Formats: sequence, C-alpha cells, structure tokens
Amino acid sequence: MSSCKTLKSVLLTCLLLVTPAGLPAATLFEEDSILEVQLTGPMGKLIQDKEKRIELPFSLTIDDRQIDLKVRARGNSRMRVCDFPPLRFNFENSDTAGSPFEGQGKIKLVTRCRKTSSSKQDVLEEYAAYRIFGLLSDVSYRVRLLNITYDDTDNRIRDKYSQSHAFLIEPTKHMTSRVGGRISELPAVALSWMDDSQAALVYVFQYLVANTDWSFVSPDKDRDCCHNINLININGKQFPVPYDFDLAGLVNADYAFPDPSLRLRRVTIRRYLGFCTDTDVLREAIKTVNSSKQAILDVINGLPSLSDKEKTSRVDYLQRFFKEAQDEEKIISKFEKRCHS
Repeated sequence: MSSCKTLKSVLLTCLLLVTPAGLPAATLFEEDSILEVQLTGPMGKLIQDKEKRIELPFSLTIDDRQIDLKVRARGNSRMRVCDFPPLRFNFENSDTAGSPFEGQGKIKLVTRCRKTSSSKQDVLEEYAAYRIFGLLSDVSYRVRLLNITYDDTDNRIRDKYSQSHAFLIEPTKHMTSRVGGRISELPAVALSWMDDSQAALVYVFQYLVANTDWSFVSPDKDRDCCHNINLININGKQFPVPYDFDLAGLVNADYAFPDPSLRLRRVTIRRYLGFCTDTDVLREAIKTVNSSKQAILDVINGLPSLSDKEKTSRVDYLQRFFKEAQDEEKIISKFEKRCHS
C-alpha cells in the first residue's frame, strides 16, 4: 500500500482485492493474454442433447493442471442456430485455488457457432465488441480470450471443432461488485432513472458496431427489462450494460438478419436506436468514442488468427463511423432526428 501514490489508487486496490460482496479477487479478467486450455469430456453428448441443458462432468487442463468442473449448453437464439452451442462452466465445488479461475463459480463461454471459417472469425469479432465497450466505460462486462482444444471422450467432434478460440464473460456478480453496484430486476425502466452519460455511451457504441439487437423493452416471456441490456443500480441510478453482439454489423454473422420492423437490408447498415437525451450529454459520448479511436482500432488489429485482409475490412468498417463522427454537430443532428422519445 505504501507504493500507492494517491488515495484513489489505494481505494481501487482495495476494491480489487476484496469486493463489497466478499468475493475473492477475480484475476481472470484483469489480464488480456490468451489462455491455452483443453476441455475434456462428453462433448458429443452435450451437443446432441443441448436443448436439455444438463450439466455434465468435464475437466479443464491449464498449465499442466487439471480442474474438474461441470459444463452445460446455454443460450437462447444461438441454441437454435448454432451447431456448437455456447457453454456454461460451473466451477462451484472445484479446486481452483492458485489458478486463473480462482474465485469463479458459474461462468459463460462464447464458442464458435458453426464449422465455417467465417464462424471462427465471428467469435473474435464479438469478443472485440465487448473489449471496445470496455474501453468506453468501466461499467461493462470484461472478457477473456481462450484458445481451447476440445477433447471429446465420445469421439463425435469433428476435426474442425477440435481447436478454436472462445471467450469467457465476466459473471454479473463480479462485475457489479467491481463497480460498486447491484443488478436491477425491473419489469420496466423510465429514462429518468438512467445515468444519462452511460446511456448515451451505449447509444453511440451500439451505432458504432451497428448493433440493433437490443432494447429497453422486455422480450417476450421475460419478466425483467431489458433485451440484451442489464441494468446495474449504482447509487440509485440505473447504468445500462450491453451484451450479446453476435447480430451486430461488426460481426456480420452468417445467420444475422435485422429485425424486419427496422426495414434494413442487412445488419451492416447502421441505425441509431438511442433515446432522446440532452444534447451536451450526447456530444460528450461522441467525444469519448472519438477520443478512443486508436485504442478501438488497436483491439481489431490485435485479434489473433485474423488475416491482414480481415483486419483491414473490420478497421475500414469502424473507420466509416469515425469519418462520419468527425462532424459532431452533423451526427448529433442525425441522431436527434432518429431518437426515441
């Protein structure tokens, strides 16, 4: 502690070491190096019976250490469209001490959806979307990239699935503890309850990555607000936190189509879906994104396994936003004409 130069740094260190909920430090998401792991277990059965969502015994090998865990399929739309579903790891009752997974319980894994080479690229681009929003706000989900080898004890997994990138998403309980908030389970939300600056960042970010698959309205059969947005209560204000970007234009997955009500031909077409907010607040959000331009582009250029051509394509796609956003007053006027009241 004596090496800390300011009270702020001391407080931050304390928050990282002991969270308000008494959780141990979640070091898994404090680094961004790629974890090399092997997942061993009945993968064939898990995929064949994915809709049953039954937890099955697996082991995870990292740095020559084997950790026992439970794994099941998860997801909503991806459960239907993916040959290889997203997974949920359950480390509860596992010996994870001293490993990168120390302090983790149930944690989501985003996997390669299909056998195609484009699907291999999609998972990296969705990972990039999470990283980009994390550059804009601390109230966001952190992610950690894995290079994962699947050892199917059922001998059903084909070679194209045997090794692939995937990424873990910071559990909500860790994220809320990290930012000093709590998850809000509300059937609906009023805009006056929102933190205006965070909401405006979400609006501009979703436009940047061309994601229209989100809403402050509860989806069908869901009791809580919102669609692909979690609300985090921090000091009485609701901070919207976006997730699930597989239908974004930045990713441009093979199975991605815009909502017909938007009358968009393809997901790569940007459409502003933000709500009307104070012009100065919106301007600051645009400035925040513009000032992060190089860091955002560096996320794309730092992605592994993408060819130079693929990286250039994604960088050019983001650059079109930054070119448009150079004229702040013009893009603000455009947003305000489309905003929802």
